[in-house]
Amino acid sequence: MTRKNKRSADNATSLTAAINKVPQHVAIIMDGNGRWAKARGLSRLQGHKEGTETVSTIVRACKKLGVKYLTLYAFSVENWCRPKQEINGLMKLLIHFLSKKVSELHENKVRLRVAGRIHDLPGKVQEALTQVMKATEHYDGGQLILALSYGGRAEITDAIVKIAKQVKAGTLTPAGIDENVIAANMYLPDVPDPDLLIRTSGEMRISNFLLWQISYSELYVTDVMWPDFKEEEFKKALASYAGRHRRFGNIK
Repeated sequence: MTRKNKRSADNATSLTAAINKVPQHVAIIMDGNGRWAKARGLSRLQGHKEGTETVSTIVRACKKLGVKYLTLYAFSVENWCRPKQEINGLMKLLIHFLSKKVSELHENKVRLRVAGRIHDLPGKVQEALTQVMKATEHYDGGQLILALSYGGRAEITDAIVKIAKQVKAGTLTPAGIDENVIAANMYLPDVPDPDLLIRTSGEMRISNFLLWQISYSELYVTDVMWPDFKEEEFKKALASYAGRHRRFGNIK
């Protein structure tokens, strides 16, 4: 083993040892695909394509390290404002990702779910997602949640509309509305709130992601672009989380 490889192996061992408290749910804002591609003279779509390989890497890492829920911010409601050519390319890439990676989901017994306004997506994308979600819905080896046509404000708005319909129908009174009722009307109410929110590429903002759910999530921001965010970088984030003390407003 070369000195460089030994140092890398020692670092990996040290990181793994530092992860003595694993988050149940990790949410990630996958940022930096476009800038990663531009720095290499590639198209933005090539950056997104490379980013899908990182998705596979992190899904496998979650399985290995014991993270049960992984939510990825894949396409926001604001992303519909991007050039049509890029949107079409992203939708085709999503279909390709599903067809290529579904075997890995089966192999690792990982369930695929979607959070967002699925009806906004092209028909072929909806069909591909529905097919994979149906085929994996019985797995309990972890959950991969793709936030597609998603926005935190949109989710809260949709929850309010559902609650308003319940009040109108007489099955709920205004006085009966509390945080539990609101949470129960979110897109995936059975999924626990994220313990850790990771953002790649160094941007210091939430970007309308899981606004209700991340009220007490630990935050981790790295300058590493998403295509370069491999298992070692993921372990750094988990090691940082393990070293924190979550108080949830308490002083203990």
